[in-house]
Amino acid sequence: MSLNYVGNLGRKLITQEEANPGDAALCLSLRGSALAEGQTDCGPGLETSQYIKANGTVVNGTRVLGLAFASNPYMRTVAASNYNSMQATLQHSSKRYDFLLGYTFARSFDNASAQSDKTNVLNRQLSWGLSNFDVTHNFVGSYTVQLPFDLLTSSQQGVAVYIAKGWSVSGVTTLATGLPVTISENDDQSLTGTGADLPDYTPDHLIINKNPRSGLPYFNTDLFTQEPLGQFGTSRRRFFHGPGLNNTNLALLRKFDINEQVYVQFRAEAFNVFNHAQFKTPAGLWNNQGVGGFGYVTAANDPRIMQVALKLYF
Repeated sequence: MSLNYVGNLGRKLITQEEANPGDAALCLSLRGSALAEGQTDCGPGLETSQYIKANGTVVNGTRVLGLAFASNPYMRTVAASNYNSMQATLQHSSKRYDFLLGYTFARSFDNASAQSDKTNVLNRQLSWGLSNFDVTHNFVGSYTVQLPFDLLTSSQQGVAVYIAKGWSVSGVTTLATGLPVTISENDDQSLTGTGADLPDYTPDHLIINKNPRSGLPYFNTDLFTQEPLGQFGTSRRRFFHGPGLNNTNLALLRKFDINEQVYVQFRAEAFNVFNHAQFKTPAGLWNNQGVGGFGYVTAANDPRIMQVALKLYF
């Protein structure tokens, strides 16, 4: 048996940032009576439009580099991560059975889990949240049991003994927390054109339906609302998990020796042998409202799959 602490810090990780963000305060000032007659109010997605103020002043867009450049995301090594875990294992080996049991309790946080993540260039702390691969609880058990059929034929000889001996069952069982739900918003309500918008979140009882078969959203979508114009929302990008994993794969094995160098192996395998529904993560795009959209689980991993194989080793 072993018990370990494992942790690491990541610094200067690659992320995608907008090099030419819009100025939300400037955009808000270019609305209503501040503009000349016939001008369109500044709003979401209009950072590269030209505006004429009521006093005749021309404003060449609200992005910091003006109309010379549009949206210009680029890669920077400015992201960070933090991982801490307790890892416990229990291993046993004997003539009839072997097993290795592993349990990990871990938390992983970052502000860019992948190169495709768009970090909030104006305040990177607003992008801090669970890593997209975070699994809080993860139990994996692997095991092999030599079936005692040979004991039933110990008083017999010949073909019966040959057929009965050498059978074993092996398997892997996984019980784990689901992956985090990534909350996002694509309406540029922040008026920055950075693609890092998030809705407002009101803390309350969040997970309301753990059975997606009911046709209801997995989490309470009413807790997420549109943030005020010109602001970033209060929700974290990732702060809770989707449906968990309960999966067992089993295999029935038998090795038939032909000589010292050649043998035949029979395998009957079942993946997800108990046919548990392994639901995938619910949709996190706030703008995709309605049935089948924000908050809903619409897919699952494979059901039970079985196969038989006969292999010749030489």
